[in-house]
Amino acid sequence: MAELLTSAQMRAIEGAVIDRGAVTGLDLMERAGQGVVDAVFEEWPELARSSHRATVLCGPGNNGGDGFVIARLLKQRGWEVEVFLYGDPAKLPPDATVNYGRWAELGSVSELRKTGAWVEPLLQADLCVDALFGTGLTRPFDDDHAEALGAYVLEAYNNIFSGARAPYIDRIVAVDVPSGLCADSGRVLSAQGAEETDPTKRSGVCFGADLTVTFHRAKLGQYLGEGPELCGKLVVADIGLWGGVTGAPPVRQVDAAVLRGHGLRPDVGKRADQHKYSHGHALILSGLSGKTGAARLAARAALRVGAGLVTLGTPHAAVTEVAAQLTAIMLREIDTPETLTRVLADQRLTALCLGPGFGIDRAREFLPCVLAAHRATVLDADALTALAEGETAFAALHDRCVLTPHAGEFERLFPDIAARLAEPPTKGPAYSKVDATRDAARRAGCPVLFKGSDTVIASPDGRCSVNAAVYDRAAPWLATAGTGDVLAGLIAGLLARGFAPDHAAETAAWLHVEAAYSFGPGLIAEDLPEELPTVFRTLGL
Repeated sequence: MAELLTSAQMRAIEGAVIDRGAVTGLDLMERAGQGVVDAVFEEWPELARSSHRATVLCGPGNNGGDGFVIARLLKQRGWEVEVFLYGDPAKLPPDATVNYGRWAELGSVSELRKTGAWVEPLLQADLCVDALFGTGLTRPFDDDHAEALGAYVLEAYNNIFSGARAPYIDRIVAVDVPSGLCADSGRVLSAQGAEETDPTKRSGVCFGADLTVTFHRAKLGQYLGEGPELCGKLVVADIGLWGGVTGAPPVRQVDAAVLRGHGLRPDVGKRADQHKYSHGHALILSGLSGKTGAARLAARAALRVGAGLVTLGTPHAAVTEVAAQLTAIMLREIDTPETLTRVLADQRLTALCLGPGFGIDRAREFLPCVLAAHRATVLDADALTALAEGETAFAALHDRCVLTPHAGEFERLFPDIAARLAEPPTKGPAYSKVDATRDAARRAGCPVLFKGSDTVIASPDGRCSVNAAVYDRAAPWLATAGTGDVLAGLIAGLLARGFAPDHAAETAAWLHVEAAYSFGPGLIAEDLPEELPTVFRTLGL
């Protein structure tokens, strides 16, 4: 898995390499500027064929220094470049000061004032470079901070174009991160007391980009929250850094490597002398008559992902309804928690799934029995609501459980954590979905998979990963009824096969998106399990 870095982790990596004398800050700034120019020409090859006009907005830190490098490189290609600086050039950091001087030998620097003199060059430019504020941004742009001028620039930009940017400026490249975006959380920093319920009153502003070029590794905020939308297209430029993250466990980006790293192969460990029970037996508990579809979706997913056997535990009133829909999935009549206890005496049942379509009242009855069995367990949907409402059930959770809440369920389970996440972020690094999921997992004592286009999976020990359906993996057609039930079934099937709970959650989340992306628009939940063989073949598994 690739690592997603916080701004502090990125600074630490840069600092360690510089301290070893392997590279200088000026070297890194030059490489960063070249990386942006290369990415611009890769994205818009028509710009590389001849000279054009660029407006470069530089900030008061090293992000602004990158901007001076970019301006110089474009100027050397014959471009007409206009540069604006927010801040006092005498207060620039040392490396940015050097590149300010190098640019000054080629062109002028205009001061970014409230007069709005920057607007006309911006409108006339073929390329706008946002090098105002990068990953180190810690305060929102408002009149109570030193960045008040930056606030004017960004607010004026938003007010002038009101989201209809494309007809006027259709090539905006952000250096490292769009200005105003918290690189750690994907949230736009807002002034104290901002009215977040009314977007027209929101004080937080961000210079959205068509292309964002970041360095060495992607940053957390580029995959969380508003980050993907504001970054446009994301390119990671290699600037010659090396070395991993020290200290706290890094956040990992779930990718295809998880399938091999976690041992996912449809035939893994299979030998001629093995049988179906060698690959686990998942029990999916079904809802009442007329409410069995969710559990059937989960059961089909568990079978497709490789569980040796899958049984649907169904109340008596729904047996005929369910039996008419099943072939390879087995059926067991389970009406009461007492019946379930007897069924669970069979130790060959290696994983349970409770919640999809089950009914909240029934989930309250069955949950203590399910947790007392201490099997690998997925709690989803109605089981999560029952868990949130129970007085003692939360204490019965164990480390072989996986909780799979969407935002509403997360709020019911962890109201104080959700409230903190919902607060307008007034300083950076802002509290993020990663922070919230880690806190939830520590409290629950088991892995938590917090759903969304930026799904986060965290374990009680702080290990964490992000599976984001964004950029070139965006699959908006996943927003349809039943897809969450399929995800629960995928996790249950992998748990049945012996996957560790966090590995099962990560692998299932990745397969879930990959199957949706492979199928394409028009997807319905039933299509997801049936697309898995295509995904496996594509990956060479």
